[in-house]
Amino acid sequence: MTSEPLYTQAVTGTGNDLKTHAFTHVELIWVEGRIEYWIRFGRVAKEQILDRHRRIVSFAPGSVFALVRWRSNDYGTILSRIDVLRAVNPNEPHQTLPFVRPGGESLLRLTGWPKVQQVLQATDTIDTIGINPADVAQDYWRHVHNRIAASQTPRVYTIARHTAWIKRQRAGQ
Repeated sequence: MTSEPLYTQAVTGTGNDLKTHAFTHVELIWVEGRIEYWIRFGRVAKEQILDRHRRIVSFAPGSVFALVRWRSNDYGTILSRIDVLRAVNPNEPHQTLPFVRPGGESLLRLTGWPKVQQVLQATDTIDTIGINPADVAQDYWRHVHNRIAASQTPRVYTIARHTAWIKRQRAGQ
């Protein structure tokens, strides 16, 4: 075994070793007022603290999570972005993103603080009705992306829509 952290080791070995490498790893950075990369929702399977400003969180394949990235300089905000991603299985097609290894299936990707705020408000609304945003129908995040990108208001996620999503999953669709 090498002294490298688990998330950078080569994918070799037995089936049990490979299971630890099936995770999607996200590096989070927090430098107050300068760089803030954080998870808005998602079920973290593993966490590794690198130093006081950085940590790596890992998500199991199939998990849905939201990554918010914000940066500023002396003149103000230079980046505001939110991505809702589905963690992928090894060898599954995926989109690459900075600080996300190996990448994920993009369900939503919006740039600009007003758009990011709209997604955060939609997420808060889902939390309010008692549903974990990580359990929401993946199609809903695509809907939110398309509506906000077209300067429209996304439809509200309802318990009825969530129930239909659960029934579709059970039916195998």
